[in-house]
Amino acid sequence: MTTDFAATKRLFHLPEGMIYLDGNSLGPLPKSAAARVAKTVTAEWGDMLITGWNKAGWMDMPMRVGDRIARLIGAEAGHVVMGDTLSIKVYQALASALEMNPTRRVILSDTGNFPSDLYMAEGLCRTLGPAYTLKTVAPEDVWDQIDETVAVTLITEVDYRTGRKHDMKAITARAHEKGALAIWDLAHSAGALPVDLSGCNADFAAGCTYKYLNSGPGGPAFIYVAPRHAERARPALSGWQGHAAPFAFDLSYRPATGAERMRVGTPPILQLAALEASLDIWDSVDMADLRTASLALTDQFIAGIEAACPTLHLATPRDHGLRGSQVSFRHPEGYAIMQAMIARGVIGDFRAPDIIRCGFTPLFIDESDVAAAIAIISDIMQNNLWDRPEYKTRAKVT
Repeated sequence: MTTDFAATKRLFHLPEGMIYLDGNSLGPLPKSAAARVAKTVTAEWGDMLITGWNKAGWMDMPMRVGDRIARLIGAEAGHVVMGDTLSIKVYQALASALEMNPTRRVILSDTGNFPSDLYMAEGLCRTLGPAYTLKTVAPEDVWDQIDETVAVTLITEVDYRTGRKHDMKAITARAHEKGALAIWDLAHSAGALPVDLSGCNADFAAGCTYKYLNSGPGGPAFIYVAPRHAERARPALSGWQGHAAPFAFDLSYRPATGAERMRVGTPPILQLAALEASLDIWDSVDMADLRTASLALTDQFIAGIEAACPTLHLATPRDHGLRGSQVSFRHPEGYAIMQAMIARGVIGDFRAPDIIRCGFTPLFIDESDVAAAIAIISDIMQNNLWDRPEYKTRAKVT
């Protein structure tokens, strides 16, 4: 199929006069989501009450929605399950992988990884004891640093600051060659570009849905467990939803079959309903078309900003094979510049210490949006419009 991105754009609520380049942080509202959530609230929660777990299929939602995510990340059906937060899913994957590789004690990650992933790894190492360590290296050095001491690699495929993309297939193959397991964080990949977990032979993966997948603030995360590990991986967080028979109320834990054992607590039904509304849009999207459109938009943005704003320095790789679906520029006054952009209706975000970050989602961003954003940013930079006190006061969320 050929994706009609003009049609998908009409399916999102986009405030008049706003150019939204922050879908890599929080996706916009699908127009159908409010009605879908309202139906869940009134017709299901309201009229069915507790019977909704059976009548409305709430209990099966984590696996049902997981299968819809699976198509977008190249995963096998039945091996993606929804629930909890990305940090919890990273912790689960790490703990399972370390237990499956018991003679090794090193988690390898990179300095471009999202800090929460590193915090999870540090905390798990402290729990397991001083023999376990987290080793971080520069992103470009990951492949060379995978050796026979590494138990598991924990890599975010697309760097949240620079948009640099790792080679999942090559790194996973290297990990396996050296006897390590590979975990991938797909926070900036799922819905941003084609992912092929099965084809790359990944062991575990986790990701969030409130960015490119538009499930709303605090939307649930997902975890992938490769079929070869599905009956072997033991969940460190042995929640009742991951029990083989939750309503048997056994006093001892028995894991459910396959990826379903990675469920922990009660699933967030309202957020899953919002996600389902978004996935209805994704059903019409071909991921190859998405990638082609994304690269064209990011190329347009890079060329336009570099031509008009020489004091902004590109932090994102030019090479298409090394780029996700965002573009970042560096500037010592990056925070103030971003606040000036937001005041003019161009919404991106800032990442310390100096990153101006813009995400490009073809589902609702097109060439005219990019051209308008370039014109506004050029005006801000050429006329130093960012150099005002109100743009330099830091908010809690940047």
